Amino acid sequence: MRQVLRTGAPVIGHERPMRARHVQGRRFTLSAFRLEDGYGHPTGVVTLITDATKQYRSYDQLELLQHASAHIGRSLGVEQTAQDLVDTLVPAMGDVAWANLAEAVFDGNEPPKLVGAGDPHLRRAALASATEPWSTELLQPGAAIPPYRDTPGLRRMQHGGAVLLSPATAITLVNSSEPDERFVPKHGHSAMWAPLYARGLVLGSVTVWRTERTEPFDKQDADLLTEITSRAALSVDNARRYVREHRAAVALQQRLLPRATTETPAADTAGLYLPAGGGAEISGDWFDVIPLPSLRTAFVVGDVVGHGLHATATMGRLRTAVQTLADLELDPTELLTHLDDLVTRLAAEASPEHRDTVGATCLYATYDPITGRCLLASAGHPPPVLVQPDGTAQVVGELSPGPPLGVGGMPFETTALDLAPGSVLALYTDGLIQHVHHDPVAGLARLTDRLTTSCRPGRPLEETGRAVIAPATDSPPHDDITLLLARTRALPPEATAEWDFAADPAVVTDARKAVADQLAVWELDDLAFTTELVVSELVTNAIRYAEGPVGVRLIRDEALICEVTDTSNTQPRPRRARWSDEGGRGLFLVAQFTTRWGSRYGQAGKTIWAEQSLAS
Repeated sequence: MRQVLRTGAPVIGHERPMRARHVQGRRFTLSAFRLEDGYGHPTGVVTLITDATKQYRSYDQLELLQHASAHIGRSLGVEQTAQDLVDTLVPAMGDVAWANLAEAVFDGNEPPKLVGAGDPHLRRAALASATEPWSTELLQPGAAIPPYRDTPGLRRMQHGGAVLLSPATAITLVNSSEPDERFVPKHGHSAMWAPLYARGLVLGSVTVWRTERTEPFDKQDADLLTEITSRAALSVDNARRYVREHRAAVALQQRLLPRATTETPAADTAGLYLPAGGGAEISGDWFDVIPLPSLRTAFVVGDVVGHGLHATATMGRLRTAVQTLADLELDPTELLTHLDDLVTRLAAEASPEHRDTVGATCLYATYDPITGRCLLASAGHPPPVLVQPDGTAQVVGELSPGPPLGVGGMPFETTALDLAPGSVLALYTDGLIQHVHHDPVAGLARLTDRLTTSCRPGRPLEETGRAVIAPATDSPPHDDITLLLARTRALPPEATAEWDFAADPAVVTDARKAVADQLAVWELDDLAFTTELVVSELVTNAIRYAEGPVGVRLIRDEALICEVTDTSNTQPRPRRARWSDEGGRGLFLVAQFTTRWGSRYGQAGKTIWAEQSLAS
């Protein structure tokens, strides 16, 4: 006031704290003006004190609503959204707050519609305290909420309204024999209880207590809490729906993926899959291990363009197509060509706005444990990393990738590698090498270094895979990560025997004798009759319908495999012979006496194989 008197500059709206006990909690403003006489000389000061409690309270409430809108709902996690809510309320509105959510909400499901007393099926999801660490006497996170008694306040809360509570009414509401300290904080004298009510569902509830502030909650506070919780409930419901959709996508994708580990005569494998963003960006990454005839195995890794259920569904269709084409024992180049045609058709079937998003990359490899030869072809996929038995790792740089699937019009190329027994082939998707700084070149170098360090003889592949992708778990990856590790095996030379015969009917007897002698060496005389019959029929057909030499090979492992190779490209098919026909029953007999049979094409001619089980 002396400053106003001296300078003549008025003071308007200066906030003035009041110490009188009967006005505590209220806010006042002071305005001061100088009085002057007719000559302009100061004669005094007039002051005006205004009770601005409602005005400031409106400002505080508006600021709190803006803060709630900005900070609640930033996460798609149900529990994190609940935590953001109670952190917003404390200390802005109260000193202690907690949020309880329906058990179904944690799993992404809709909570039951309950009215009246009974077990609410709630669990404590989040809590906040402004004055001290959370009291151990109160219900802890994850604890189940006891049943409620039927009270008017409960009915009002279940229909979307906030309720003012005293300690006595709060204790009366809970139907539990536990101590009162479990439900009322120390020094708690006034509380508000509001539902998380969204889209006709009560997802949970929020309770705010005042323990240090002396003024109790009033109806204006309850209305503000109702406004905040109604907005927060939509965020909780959105997080719940995301959890449901995310779990459905993950479940679908995991059901579409093969077993994590496999063991075949060709290789031991381990596949690992890490969803993007902690699960926020489920996409169409996949891996597969497909056993092929004659002990060979196919390794597949692919990445579908896009994210979500559409990408997962496309991944399932492509994986099924790869398995079907692999059963035809196609060359990797030919298989990718057929797969490229399929993706092109899928894009044509899609709606116009989604056609540009239908595509995929794929790496397909086959390994033969008899020859140690691995054939690879890539459709826009990053190259694999090969770890030698001595532990050195290097990128398969000679692999020439073709265009991604769905581009069409460009050829693919097959690359051949000779792998020593105990070599580890690492196939992956680009999420693994682009996780940090989105630099695939640097990421591939880091992957090679990690494989050199982690991949050791005798160490389980699954353990090695977890060590390789461990850095990606430090922060949620932006894209799905898939890693397939395959440790190659080799069949010993004494487990195979092969012969070449001229295209002369007289050699059928020689072929039968050679097979019988080899079975005697292997102590498989009990299979001699069946095997001689199979060899006789297949060699006879090869001589009859093909030209050039005929090759016969026996392979012994978990099964006895008989192969006959000729120079014809005609696909053999069994036919139904009439009773008067003297021939036409050869393949029918082969099918009846063996576990399974088939054929595959080579660079010159075809190979017909038949398999007999050695299980005792």
